[in-house]
Amino acid sequence: MAYEHILLDVSPEGTAVLTLNRPAKRNALNAEVIAELTDAFEMLSKNPECRLVLLRGNGPVFSAGADLEWMRAAQHYSSGENEEDAYGMAEMLRRLFELPQVTIALLHGAAMAGACGMAAACDIAIAKRGTVFAFSEVKLGIIPATISPYIINAIGPRWARTLFVTGERFEADVAAKLGLINHEVEDEMAMEKLAEHYAGLVYGASPAAIADTKALVADVTGEVIDASLGRMTAKRLAHRRVSEQGREGLSAFLEKRKPSWSR
Repeated sequence: MAYEHILLDVSPEGTAVLTLNRPAKRNALNAEVIAELTDAFEMLSKNPECRLVLLRGNGPVFSAGADLEWMRAAQHYSSGENEEDAYGMAEMLRRLFELPQVTIALLHGAAMAGACGMAAACDIAIAKRGTVFAFSEVKLGIIPATISPYIINAIGPRWARTLFVTGERFEADVAAKLGLINHEVEDEMAMEKLAEHYAGLVYGASPAAIADTKALVADVTGEVIDASLGRMTAKRLAHRRVSEQGREGLSAFLEKRKPSWSR
């Protein structure tokens, strides 16, 4: 479907490219952009033909973070209105995080505040050298609340606290060391090559197993390693073994052929 602030294209092969498309506003996030992203993620989550989602930004930066006009308008909202407005961002990030497909954020220029949250909510984040990151909320008298679960999950509470309370800017080399991104690349060509590498891996794997693996990581993270957790993981493995794609994968391996999903 057509959107005003984002572009969404799904190839016949099943790769979705979602592009933030407000270059004049440095792809800043506001309620309208967030609503469109939420709708797009919801639609993609229900598309069994889609196997890979790439997030991009049109123009000189991936995203400069929150739109200043949106933030200015929020000053006049009631407490309840502000909560609902903020919940929109939280819901958008949750839907991105829970997508069954592999998600890759391709970052350049800058990925500030909420845009960092989007990168952290993806499975893989790749940034060009020199891309700038920051959690500048405290400088505005607010807090990085809705993005915090994804940032803390990515870089841990120690560095999250340091960067949240200082608002300090840092570049892709530091982001890679912290775990906010997976890779720092030299230029656009290197970024495309790495994205193609991951696409090849994704299209060689079972879509159902990928979806279940993403859910597994989310559910196991932070849990106590005990018999109950062992039983839960055993049940999930057993479920996949007897599933249609589980049987197909094993049969293909034994028969020395590609499984039906491989492209």
